[in-house]
Amino acid sequence: MSVDPRTPCLIGVAQHTVREQPGPEPLDLWELAAREAAADAGAPGVLERLDSIQVVYTESWQYDDPAARLAERLGVAPRHRAYSTVSGTAPQLLLGEAAGRIAAGEMDAALVAGAEALATRRALRLAGERVRWSHPAVPRPPYGWERPPHPDELAHELFLPVHTYAIMETARRAADRESLEEERSGRGRMMAPMTEVAAANPHAWHREVRTPQELVTVSRDNRTVGWPYTRRTVAVMEVDQAAAAIMVSTGLADRLGVPRDRRVHLRGWAYAEDTWEVAARPEPGSSPAMKAAARRAFARAGVGLDDVGALDLYSCFAIALRSACAATGLDPLDPRGLTVTGGLPYAGGPGSDYVLHSTAAMAGRLRAAPGHGLVTGVGMHLTKHTYAIWSTEPGGSLGDGEPVHTAEPVPIVTGYEGAATVAGYTVAHGRDGAADRGVLIADLPGGGRAHAQLRHPDLIAEAESRELVGRKVRLAADGPVNVATW
Repeated sequence: MSVDPRTPCLIGVAQHTVREQPGPEPLDLWELAAREAAADAGAPGVLERLDSIQVVYTESWQYDDPAARLAERLGVAPRHRAYSTVSGTAPQLLLGEAAGRIAAGEMDAALVAGAEALATRRALRLAGERVRWSHPAVPRPPYGWERPPHPDELAHELFLPVHTYAIMETARRAADRESLEEERSGRGRMMAPMTEVAAANPHAWHREVRTPQELVTVSRDNRTVGWPYTRRTVAVMEVDQAAAAIMVSTGLADRLGVPRDRRVHLRGWAYAEDTWEVAARPEPGSSPAMKAAARRAFARAGVGLDDVGALDLYSCFAIALRSACAATGLDPLDPRGLTVTGGLPYAGGPGSDYVLHSTAAMAGRLRAAPGHGLVTGVGMHLTKHTYAIWSTEPGGSLGDGEPVHTAEPVPIVTGYEGAATVAGYTVAHGRDGAADRGVLIADLPGGGRAHAQLRHPDLIAEAESRELVGRKVRLAADGPVNVATW
C-alpha cells in the first residue's frame, strides 16, 4: 500500500523506572528516555534529525529552559522547542501538535519527553537534605496551570484532585442510583484487574496483584484519602519515572530504514473541555466533553470501539474510569481490560506525564498484535480530555487540538446563606487517616450553586455512612466559608 510520505508515524518509544532513591534529576531522566527511544527506533542518527523537542511539565523541578537543556544534553539544535502546561492531557496535545506539523510538511521529526522524580524528592526530604539539581529557574516561575482555582474553591479548601474527583464520584453514584456499598464494591471489581496488568509490567511502580476487597477496605496501609476513595484506588504520584516518544514522517522513516512493522500511526484524536469549576457543571457526575472527545476521535479514525483491540483509559480516580466507560459505551469489566500499563494507581502516575507511558505501552502492544488501540488522557479536575486512536494501519484523519466546549456553566454564588440541596460531597482525611472535614457543593433554590464545609464530627461521620446527595441542608457564613448543617 502506498502511504503519503508526510504521514506521521511513531517509530521509537521508551519507558524508564528508577527504583533506588535518591535517583537522577528529571533532566537526566529526559535524556535517558530520549536515547532509549532512539535506540528503540533502530535508526542511527534519528536524534540529529530532530526538528522539534517538546517536554512535558515536571512537578519535580523548575528548569530555566527545559527543552533547550534537553537539546543541549542530546547535542542537537532543533528549530522548534516547547514546554507544556500542567495537565494529564499534555503528552497527547504535544504528540498531536507534532503529528499535525509533520503532516503539514513543517517538520520531519519530533521528540516528546517527560519525567518525574518525586520519589527522590521525598527521599531527600525525609533525609533532611535539600534538592540541588541543575539549571534552576530564577526567579521560580508560577505553577504551570492554565488558570488558578476559583476563590470560593480556595476558601473552602477544594482544590486537591483527591477531593474534587470524590465529589464528582458521589454525584455520579447518586445519579446512577447506586448505594454506597455498590459503589465501593464496584470500584474494587473494576480496578483489581488493573493490578494484574501492573504485576506483569516491568515498568510499573507497584507490581502486587490485589483483590477487590484489598483495594477498597480501609486499613492501616490503605487509609481513606478523600472519602469514598482509599489510597490503593487513586494515582500514586511519588514515583521516579520517565518516558519518551519519537515521531517522524513516513518519508523519513523510509530513509532511515525503519521497518513498517515497527511504525505506529496516530489515526485520529480529539480534545474537549468540561466547565472548569466542578461546582459550575450542570451535572457534576458526568462529562459531556469526554463523550464529545470520544465521538470525534473515533469518527476521525474511521473505526469503532469493537475494532479496538487494546485500551488504556486514564485512571487517576475511579470516576475518570467510569466516565470514560460511559463515554465510549464500554463495560468496566470488558475482557480487553481498561489499561495496558496497570494504570496510574499501580503502574504509576508521574505528574502530567502518564499518557507518554500509556502511549509507549500501547505502541509495544500494537507492534506485537497489529490493529487499533485507544489511549485517553484527563487533565485538571476531570476538566480536559484527550482521546487518541493509535494503529498499525495508516489512515483516518488527524484533526486538531481545538477544544470542544459542551455546556454553559452554572453560576457559583459566594456568601450564600439559607436552604440548599447537596449536589455532591466528600470527606477530607488527614495523613493519619482521620476524618478532617466535609466539603460539598449545593444547589440553591434560585439557581446557582454554592460551596460549603461540614465541621461537626457527628455530621462528618453521617456523611460517610449514608447518601447525602439530595439532602436538604442549611448554609451559614463563617467569614468566606459557608458551613452546612441539617
